[in-house]
Amino acid sequence: MKPNRKRSLSLLIGMALLGVAAHSGISAERPEPRLVPLMRVVDLDVGQSRSVKFATGAGVEVKLLDLKEVRDDIRNAVRRATVKVQVGRQIVSLVSSTYRLPVTVGNVQIDCAVTKGYTANSSKKNAWGLVKDARLRLWPAGSALIKPGTFVYPVKQRWFASDTQMANVPVFVDGGEIPANKNIYYHYGLDFGGAEGLVEVVAATDGLVVSCGNERLPGYEDSPVAPRYDVVYLLDDRGWSYRYSHLYEIDGAVKPGARVQMGQRLGLLGKEGGSGGWSHLHFGIKSRQPSGLWGTVNGYPFIWEVYQRQYEPDIIAVARPHCISWAGEPVELDATRSWSRCGAIDRYEWTFCDGTSATGPKVRRTYNKPGEYNEIVKVTDAQGNIAYDFAVVQILDKAHPDQAPPAIHAVYHPTFDIKPGDELTFKVRTFRTTYGEETWNFGDGSPEVTVRSDGNAQVHNPQGYAVTKHAYDRPGDYIATVRRSNERGEQAVTHLHVRVEEN
Repeated sequence: MKPNRKRSLSLLIGMALLGVAAHSGISAERPEPRLVPLMRVVDLDVGQSRSVKFATGAGVEVKLLDLKEVRDDIRNAVRRATVKVQVGRQIVSLVSSTYRLPVTVGNVQIDCAVTKGYTANSSKKNAWGLVKDARLRLWPAGSALIKPGTFVYPVKQRWFASDTQMANVPVFVDGGEIPANKNIYYHYGLDFGGAEGLVEVVAATDGLVVSCGNERLPGYEDSPVAPRYDVVYLLDDRGWSYRYSHLYEIDGAVKPGARVQMGQRLGLLGKEGGSGGWSHLHFGIKSRQPSGLWGTVNGYPFIWEVYQRQYEPDIIAVARPHCISWAGEPVELDATRSWSRCGAIDRYEWTFCDGTSATGPKVRRTYNKPGEYNEIVKVTDAQGNIAYDFAVVQILDKAHPDQAPPAIHAVYHPTFDIKPGDELTFKVRTFRTTYGEETWNFGDGSPEVTVRSDGNAQVHNPQGYAVTKHAYDRPGDYIATVRRSNERGEQAVTHLHVRVEEN
């Protein structure tokens, strides 16, 4: 049952049942948190220090020494925030969020979740609940980041199967980077791009359904809940609130007042609500912050950790976040956050949209024509394991900053356990232009295929993505490419990595 059909009958029944539940005390009494997070959170101004104590009894003094924020000259958006922190007697520099993980310093792990610059010209009115210069989070050295057995990966698909927007990265897929926008949507949650109506969304934790669709459980008005037809809110045993947005379908068993189990199906990934037209799960976590306000919990380190627990990958390539620049100015592509279970990455091999190539963890390039580029990095470890990721680069014309180039989003399904001959569904949608068509090259020598999406002319159009099918005849790693140009000849291109296993 799709949420935009209002699920009227099931919700009426659900609310009738809630009357009984409320009478019995289920909705009248908010459960007290009974699961203490492993991390400790401190908000500090530069020059301020704080003592942090863990459940083990161990403690450390932490002091914020300095903060530097680098903004672009396109939108005045923060692109890199670096803090200098004294942890005990050691000093460390941390880059805030943007696909960064905690680092070990002495007997603690520490990260910087957010800095004040991300709240200054944000369109979301301080979604972080931060009133000081920076937020630091600490765990004991060697500790898990999220308690094992209490958290799972919220989408049933491969890591980085499609585009992502995570933790302070300015929104770009649906046109949000257009310089004329006065405020910036720094993406305070985690967006997992995926195939509309095909990818299963599951509960990351055990939790109470506080809101489902347009209905809210009574007694939770003082919470981050904002009911909408495509959204589910859960409250877990930590007292954290979870938001699952843009759902194509909400499972009929998910109703306000119900308790769901970790891994339970919540629905299917979609592009409903304020999605901007690209199909993805918006997964957001909020909790009470040191300021006393409800604010975002950066969940990227948690999904990184639990994905490794669940799927045990040997190697992961990371070439994110996306980059934005003017034509003719240099851009640095960075794959240093890639990871191998056996140790350091041995080789970084880049293949660029213009047919050239390079090696090394970081490369600098200059793009002379506006467009959306998608550069391939292949990483290889000492045991010969390989992984791919794709660096998205948006290039604008300084003479015409209001003429943003096209953007493109592509997905495939399924992403796991693909065997030779299995039929895969490929979907694509282009943004900022209705001119032209998309052309697929599936990377296996088969003929190219041309399709035509609606160019995001109608955000919620059920046929907005153009669909095609393809099967690979042999096992291997394939890079599928799809591209489309606008009337000015500016091109958007993207890639997908498809792994076909042996039978």
